[in-house]
Amino acid sequence: MTLDPIHVENIARLAYGIASDVDTTDHDDLAGTVWDEWLPDLRRDGRTVIEPVDDHERRRAPIDDAALAERPFETVHGLDSGTINPTTFKNGLVVDVAHAAMASEPTDLDLHRDRTIVATVHAGDSTADFDGDWTERDEGHTRQRVLHAPRVNRYAEGVVHALALYLAEGTHALEHADRVDELLVLDGPIYPKELFTWDDRNPELGALAREAKPRAVVENYVRLVERFVERDVPLVGFVKNPSSGTIVRALAGNGVEPPWPDDTALFTRLLERRAADGPADASGAGGSGADLDASGDRVDDELTFTTWFHSRGGADETMAADRDALGIDREFDPELYEPTFMILYDPRTDVTYKLEAPYAFIRDGDVRERLTRQVLADVAASRGPPAAVAKADELARIAATEKSALRRAFEDRFDSEQQSTYDDHRWGKTPL
Repeated sequence: MTLDPIHVENIARLAYGIASDVDTTDHDDLAGTVWDEWLPDLRRDGRTVIEPVDDHERRRAPIDDAALAERPFETVHGLDSGTINPTTFKNGLVVDVAHAAMASEPTDLDLHRDRTIVATVHAGDSTADFDGDWTERDEGHTRQRVLHAPRVNRYAEGVVHALALYLAEGTHALEHADRVDELLVLDGPIYPKELFTWDDRNPELGALAREAKPRAVVENYVRLVERFVERDVPLVGFVKNPSSGTIVRALAGNGVEPPWPDDTALFTRLLERRAADGPADASGAGGSGADLDASGDRVDDELTFTTWFHSRGGADETMAADRDALGIDREFDPELYEPTFMILYDPRTDVTYKLEAPYAFIRDGDVRERLTRQVLADVAASRGPPAAVAKADELARIAATEKSALRRAFEDRFDSEQQSTYDDHRWGKTPL
């Protein structure tokens, strides 16, 4: 039974009671204060967790001009990994399969054929051993293996998912690094941050992150950074759904009560422009915090973006210069591995993106400017992620029908059905 019109109206009326208690003008003022007074040197527990790489500005660029501008990088490669999602079987096995692909813009069909596939298995039976070596199929265009995940009492689904996803992605990137001549854009962060958050979720998971297999997964990304630094080819990550809470948590720890659920909401507040906003200054930067005004119509003819920041808190703390990177040896100065980021807001879609890169590349002002212009041009032209990232996402994605077929194949091989829940039936994942 669906809601009757009276029910919809009654629920909508609840918004009036909520809105009357929220003063968005206060949020605007606070956002401006955070930008002006806190973000130039945001500290938590005595450490600087966020600070500008160089300039500390909000900027904007006309969308049409950005879309038509000459690209600093003529050939761009993108890389992504998709999974079937963790699946639990009645025999006690938990399995996820990841499939990584690299794309090129302009298109390189031979490269697009290459794939790396990883199946990660967690077993409740401590005597089982499913580890396998890398094998090749499809005339050498596909490399695949089975990884036996370390045993955990909880979070088995999260463990198999993270290990499969990042092992496939990191391995594929390393294997094909020499195919990239100008720029590689990962679909997502530059490091396997889901593994870095394990310590916050559970002590058992925190200890697991330092075991051999998870550390080997992380090490792939460390070596990837080193490979690209040695070749003087930039490596970045385009984050379509950023969810960091480093800034809002640091503000709360410093006695500031942030009204935003995460950093993305804060940056959206800072970068969204309304018709009542003040003019840009001579540099093209957005107005100060006092110019923020949520009352007018959204201005949608310009992309707005920040300059670059160092990030040493939250999930990024693991790769900070004053941390040990899970004990992984770093060939270069540890500072060069530190994540940096810029934020880009597209008013046409009301979506906020994050571009990440190791400091090794962003320390160079010319490279920093070229990467900024590249992402502005790509987002302006596509109304979304860069074309190379969109291609990689399409290549790596495993469709719903394919996921179902693969799970049935595992059921046949295991001679065991997948463990179903009521929601699986409710949402059509398994037939009634």
